[in-house]
Amino acid sequence: MILKILLVGAVIYVVYIMFFKKKPSIKTQERKTTQTDKQDANELVQCHSCGVYVELDEAILSNAKYYCSNECVNKG
Repeated sequence: MILKILLVGAVIYVVYIMFFKKKPSIKTQERKTTQTDKQDANELVQCHSCGVYVELDEAILSNAKYYCSNECVNKG
């Protein structure tokens, strides 16, 4: 009797794992890698005035030219 109960419980557990437990899909893993790639790779631009390379996020855009600081904007 106990053996039958354990066997039925094991079958129910296997069915649960096969059909209801979600595995991480490939698409979610690809999204995670592309998000980290975008965060790691920042584009560099050259300052029009002094020639220093600055990350695009930190650069100042003025008259369609990139600058590294307000001083360089005033020079150029």
